[in-house]
Amino acid sequence: MKRRVFGIGALATLALAGCSSKSRFKSYSGPKVTSIVVNKGARQMYLMHNDSVLKKYKFDLGFAPVGAKEIEGDGKTPEGTYIIDRVNPNSAFHLSIGISYPNRADIAEAKAMGKPPGGAIFIHGQPNAFKAKGEDWTAGCIAVKNREIEQIYAMVRTGTVISLRA
Repeated sequence: MKRRVFGIGALATLALAGCSSKSRFKSYSGPKVTSIVVNKGARQMYLMHNDSVLKKYKFDLGFAPVGAKEIEGDGKTPEGTYIIDRVNPNSAFHLSIGISYPNRADIAEAKAMGKPPGGAIFIHGQPNAFKAKGEDWTAGCIAVKNREIEQIYAMVRTGTVISLRA
């Protein structure tokens, strides 16, 4: 685990942010999220502790939601097993959690088509700069409501396995 060193001004900002009822950084002390299961067809995401569902969320997908992501710009969300590999508190969306797409197989498949595989696949909240309209508006990410990404962001750690199913 990386240790961060903050200056006095940054600590004061963090302290004030923690006092605000509108803070997007929530805390969580319940059971560990051991995996995430995403059922694209049913638009259901499950945060799991072993075989128990801790939380369930509805979501929006990319603008072409049917099928697995193959190449950059196809508007699809990957299918398969990946890892949560990063978090971004300064996202263009209200918090985001990164998925380890593309893996070696994804890269090879796209390369065989002569195309890049794409990347930057996240679970995220709503956009900061514009209003999302309709269903399935992302470029291939999984979008939830802002209050939901705050919960997910607090509960999920890097290294968590995520299984994305059709």
